[in-house]
Amino acid sequence: MTHPESESLALMPLSDARARLGDAFGRFVLLRPPYAAVGLGTLRVLRVRVRDGCTDVVAGYDGYARLVDVLAKRPA
Repeated sequence: MTHPESESLALMPLSDARARLGDAFGRFVLLRPPYAAVGLGTLRVLRVRVRDGCTDVVAGYDGYARLVDVLAKRPA
């Protein structure tokens, strides 16, 4: 079952979606790549679903950078 506002929440920044959902905000899942990475940009809502009376929110960043590449660019 989807949340009544799930389509209007899609791609909304997570902070705005949390404010709109209020007490209905329940479980949170961060979608991430299968490698060590750092999230880039805004954390956005990808999916909202109601399950077992709890609202599940799946979110992801606008982009990702491999952690090894980020660490390699860091000054010594």
